Amino acid sequence: MFDRRCLTALGGVLLALAAGPALAQTADEVEVGEVVITAARSEAPRATLPATVTVIGSQDLTTQQALGASAVETVANLVPSFSPTRQKLSGFGESLRGRSPLYLVDGVPQSTPLRDDSRDGFTIDPFFIDRVEVVFGSSAIQGIGATGGVVNYVTAATPKLEEGWAGKAMAQTTFDDGMVGDSLGWKTAGLVGRDMGAWDFVVGAAYERRGAFYDADERRIGVDGTQGDLQDSASWSLFLKAGWDLSETRRLELMANHFELEGDGDYVAVAGNRATGLPTTSVRGVIEGVPPTNEVTSAALSYRDGDLLGGTFRAQVYAHDYEGVFGGGTFASFQDPAIAPIGQLFDQSANNSEKQGFKIDYERTIEAVPGLRALIGLDGLRDKTFQAVIHTNRLWVPETTYKSLAPFLQLRQSLLDERLHLSAGVRYENATLEVGDYRTLWGQGNQQVAGGEPSFEEVLVNFGATYEALDGLIAYASYNEGFTMPDVGRVLRAVNTPGADIDTYLDVTPVISDNVELGLEYGRGPLRASAAWFRSTSDRGALLIRNADGNFDVQRQRTEIEGIELTGRWEANDWLTLGGSYAHLEGRTDGDGDGRVERDLAGVNIAPDRLLLYVEATRGDFSGRLQHQTFFERDFEGEPAANSFEGYAIADAVLTWRAEPATFTLGVQNLFDEDYVTYFSDTQSPTDNLSYYFGRGRTVTLGVSKTF
Repeated sequence: MFDRRCLTALGGVLLALAAGPALAQTADEVEVGEVVITAARSEAPRATLPATVTVIGSQDLTTQQALGASAVETVANLVPSFSPTRQKLSGFGESLRGRSPLYLVDGVPQSTPLRDDSRDGFTIDPFFIDRVEVVFGSSAIQGIGATGGVVNYVTAATPKLEEGWAGKAMAQTTFDDGMVGDSLGWKTAGLVGRDMGAWDFVVGAAYERRGAFYDADERRIGVDGTQGDLQDSASWSLFLKAGWDLSETRRLELMANHFELEGDGDYVAVAGNRATGLPTTSVRGVIEGVPPTNEVTSAALSYRDGDLLGGTFRAQVYAHDYEGVFGGGTFASFQDPAIAPIGQLFDQSANNSEKQGFKIDYERTIEAVPGLRALIGLDGLRDKTFQAVIHTNRLWVPETTYKSLAPFLQLRQSLLDERLHLSAGVRYENATLEVGDYRTLWGQGNQQVAGGEPSFEEVLVNFGATYEALDGLIAYASYNEGFTMPDVGRVLRAVNTPGADIDTYLDVTPVISDNVELGLEYGRGPLRASAAWFRSTSDRGALLIRNADGNFDVQRQRTEIEGIELTGRWEANDWLTLGGSYAHLEGRTDGDGDGRVERDLAGVNIAPDRLLLYVEATRGDFSGRLQHQTFFERDFEGEPAANSFEGYAIADAVLTWRAEPATFTLGVQNLFDEDYVTYFSDTQSPTDNLSYYFGRGRTVTLGVSKTF
């Protein structure tokens, strides 16, 4: 909870800043309405978009990276209704507004909805990200997967200089403040580019090695040997963006990104004891099998013509190749007496996804109707996914191919001297799911399943309005439909009905979510504020339920989620800024199938309520940020009492010194060394002592960077 220590610290920082050279970072300053949100597929100002939007700019990204934060941790720290992270490689259970977000890198989908292993937050190094666009709520404008919203990582652009090279470089070291030893980690990265007139490019590389994590009592935190862990791991990444200006209005651009993260496998977990409050810890040891890894390659070729028949034409073709290896064990699902005695067969799985797709759209004003602007487009996607059991060469999830073609139309009408903007759109999703005949693993029931090619046709609509009632004050209302697949891999591998036929198996039908939203935004002078209410429903949601083997199965139940989000930011003067945000979420589901929701969504499906407060300041060459997050306690009606969330509060601080010839940073996570159980661990499986994880204690990150 928010305690007196944080109030004292906030007050102390303010007094220190008032007295002389101080802490701070001024966040990116933008007027409401002037930012163009590329994740919305339209080159229109923010003021015309009837949805809650957060843009995390380069300065805010730099501040969070000074804490050693990953890309997904940065989003979680700054977006009020995003779940607290698990501090693991897997983001399983992390959600936006209680549903899954769609992750993009420059518009290229990173998520793996057919077998959602929740590692889509770790596909690019944050050093290569220039800004993050977060569009809240269900949306179909980017296709499959965005039932909770869209998180678009926009990568670094080529420095625009008349001649010569430009770029940036950085080095960091991170360690636990009381146990430096094996907690020591480090990172180095560089990015360089050149503008040669018609041609330009930027290229970069990053490498990071992470040490062991410790909690506030200096206990080594337990490694997640199955889902994968960030601690005791190494990652490297390569990035390239090159462009060719064909004319003043036409540009061809190539983006490529490769990211690999692999565990070192130097530690094994030691079970804790939930009854006594003893957390899962780690000791040095050698794991069996291959360490958990992520390997991702994304590439996109984009073309833009800003003056084609009076409008803007955009086209993109992309490819995405992903493999995620999970830790092994003698899990019941993997057993087969034809291979080894029951209980003795060790194996591990790897999730594979290959995507190819294209996006084409054209946008222009319609002269016959003053103020009318139309966007028309066509998207295509082919996603082939399977999950293999790698040591015995078996398929846990059969090869599954999702193919879709989706034409769409968006209209926006400006009225009342462009103070009122009405929008409406329709998207026709025509998809086919191809699955061959297969047999489930012996440990999953050994059922023969007839494959098939079920097809889905969905007409998804949206409409909304924004109105600038006063200068800087915008009110908006909207209705949006989003869709995704219900983790088909979990469904297929768990089929236990003899003679099942995929063509008629209802559990593989899409999840359609309806999102209604009302909001206000104000941005004028020193004050920025917003308030939003939303309600999201799905008649056949994809609920995650833990089974006896420790894995999660998908159950199709009606879900209803409702919430409010509040944000505020006040630039008190030219050196001091105060701000904060608050999110309250409620989620219910229909557990007995009677059409009425009667129990709460569990912690794996919804985030806790959260309050974020922060202060930023700058004096001369010094700047800094102090942020404090409170995650409020929560009970879950219909869940075991032991799954209640106790709540916790943590503070982080960043100090920056812009010296010559470099910039130096000091970041401290969990400033007050709070001892806490992570949200996911606290709200799941009260009898699982091997997954009783505490959060990281006070952690220090020292960094140096140079821009040239």
